[in-house]
Amino acid sequence: MYNRAEAVDKNFGKAVKEGRLPPPRSSTGLAEAGLSAAEFMDLFETQMMSRQMDLRARILRAQNECFYTIGSSGHEGNAVWGKVFRLTDMAFVHYRSCAFMVQRAKQLEGSTPLYDTMLSYVASSDDPIAGGRHKVFGSYPLMVPPQTSTIASHLPKAMGAAMSIGRARDLKIESVMPYDAIVICSFGDASINHSTAAGAVNSALWVTHQNLPMPLVFICEDNGIGISVPTPQGWLESQYSSRPGLHYIKADGLNLCDTVLRAREAEQHARVRRKPVFLHTKMVRLLGHAGSDVETSYSTLAKIEATEFDDPLLHSARIALEHGITTQGEIVEMYKSIETRVAAIGEYVKTRPKYLTREEVRGSLTACAFPKQSPAVKPLPASSERLHLAKLINLGLAEILERYPSAVIFGEDVAQKGGVYNVTEGLFKKYGARRVFNSLLDEQTILGTALGFAQNGFLPIPEIQFLAYVHNAEDQLRGEAATLAFFSQGQFTNGMIVRIAGLPYQKGFGGHFHNDNSLAVFRDIPGVIVAVPSNGEDAVKMLRACAEEAWERGRVVVFVEPIALYMTRDLDEPKDNAWTFVHPPAGEKIAIGQIGVWGESDELTIVTYGNGVYYSRQAAGELLKKGVKVKIIDLRWIAPIHPEPLLAAIGNCPNVLIVDECRKTGSVSEWIGSMMLEKMPRPPRMRIVAADDCFIALGKAYAAGLPSKEEIVGAALALLERP
Repeated sequence: MYNRAEAVDKNFGKAVKEGRLPPPRSSTGLAEAGLSAAEFMDLFETQMMSRQMDLRARILRAQNECFYTIGSSGHEGNAVWGKVFRLTDMAFVHYRSCAFMVQRAKQLEGSTPLYDTMLSYVASSDDPIAGGRHKVFGSYPLMVPPQTSTIASHLPKAMGAAMSIGRARDLKIESVMPYDAIVICSFGDASINHSTAAGAVNSALWVTHQNLPMPLVFICEDNGIGISVPTPQGWLESQYSSRPGLHYIKADGLNLCDTVLRAREAEQHARVRRKPVFLHTKMVRLLGHAGSDVETSYSTLAKIEATEFDDPLLHSARIALEHGITTQGEIVEMYKSIETRVAAIGEYVKTRPKYLTREEVRGSLTACAFPKQSPAVKPLPASSERLHLAKLINLGLAEILERYPSAVIFGEDVAQKGGVYNVTEGLFKKYGARRVFNSLLDEQTILGTALGFAQNGFLPIPEIQFLAYVHNAEDQLRGEAATLAFFSQGQFTNGMIVRIAGLPYQKGFGGHFHNDNSLAVFRDIPGVIVAVPSNGEDAVKMLRACAEEAWERGRVVVFVEPIALYMTRDLDEPKDNAWTFVHPPAGEKIAIGQIGVWGESDELTIVTYGNGVYYSRQAAGELLKKGVKVKIIDLRWIAPIHPEPLLAAIGNCPNVLIVDECRKTGSVSEWIGSMMLEKMPRPPRMRIVAADDCFIALGKAYAAGLPSKEEIVGAALALLERP
């Protein structure tokens, strides 16, 4: 099989020596770009470094020493972003950004970008960003959060980060980026078609249409193909060149001078006018999509060779020779010198250590390299008024806004309306539009905004209006939020509290889309905290703990609020007010993972959470009439669930009933049952009452298939073998 990496490598030296160089695609020269000869050669050097890194990766892969061969060849013009944009401009970058990282590192004395990147190629634990857990382009000192995405799922948080800059200035809070910073995000031409990219661009324009600052540069590195699928000719320009509010700039990414000229225009527009820019940069892709990609399976050799002749390094060589900056021999010598340097680095990194154990790999899952201290707790006026869940959550959110100046609440309808269930009622009026604001109707944008705000020093509290709505955006939690600490060893975190109204029992209202009972999606995400309060007092105390975890340790928290219990006041009898509670004194909180226990029994224990606690309490009253005492364990937190305190609370009870309002398959109940069988020397008799593996119906069938008081009573008696 032919080796295109070797061909491109050899052809560069041969073409330069023979003076057989590609004709210019644009006429911009050093003078128009404002580049000195030294600056141009510095960029050219970076291009060569990036190329040699790609070539060395292929060699190391053949030795089974490298685990990443998606290269930057053809995209070396992105070195320009590393020169034009400031170190304080946060960058969310494409996976073909080696040249960018090298050039940006040149702004920081003492940086070792080639060595750092090569460590990631070989998955060494010495890798300064991810510790070898993944090949990512990222750096804390360079303000480049690591991105693992091969699509454009990093664009929503780039939009959020850009939006947060002006908000930090308005609120006069300490932020990661200075108030005059801008944000850049780069991606491929195929990725722009993904819903996350389309949503991010739309959201940026939605914000700027309202005359709010959005200093964001979208950089589309257009090489004309997505793996094997060509981008239709003229597609991107037709879609983005005339979007109102979006400043479109087209650049020749094969000409460093033209790229510098257009990048400076983009940088100035975004920085001065605080409006979004779409920098459309035409590039080429060399060496295929990755090392395993055989281009001849979908392209002709003649076409591949024609693309290789458009090599950006050959274009840079032509420009250097045309301007009399250097000679053919000096260019080849420079290229070979860098090859020798990169080869030496490649040989050395093979000797560096790697993580091999599960403990080492998961060591950074919830890491926080730079923990913070929460502000002092503010005292609260004493009150004996008994309130329902919705009102107590409202008071809990007000506490967080009071305690944390950087806390912001946003989502659909949360501002003037106060949310569809009035949970945020009055917060907009008290704290203003800069801290409590409405989002557009797009869950990817809501979560992306939270991610971006969090990375700029805010404590975001986004609301997802209904649990069913989160599923179209769950990758913003799974692929972006939860992985950030893991792939940066805690150097970057995005602590937040994602409030979600959810779970079933809404007495016929809304059907499946407003009564979703699927929490498995959150429990499946490593490192995410999932809270499900069953009552207002617990909700406030849990919110306090969530805020501290998010702020101090950068944890991602999902706070699921049972809609059916929002306004519930009574438990057993009308007007008994048994499900209302007093606002707990300041400072009282329920620690992450701490369970709650109600009642005493050496005969029957019920393990449950959320609505299950409410119905189990009702069932306990009925069982008591039959002479059965019940102990109810309220999990409160369904991730993490610490086995030890749960097993201690169960003790030697011979009968355990697990009540789970979520669908049985993949539910918490399955995990609890298997955990008990595995960890208890003498497991108790067990039974599970869980929701059917079915969607929630509308109308009078709203509770069909859900655990009920009657079913809990029946299951308990059957477990006890009583009539």
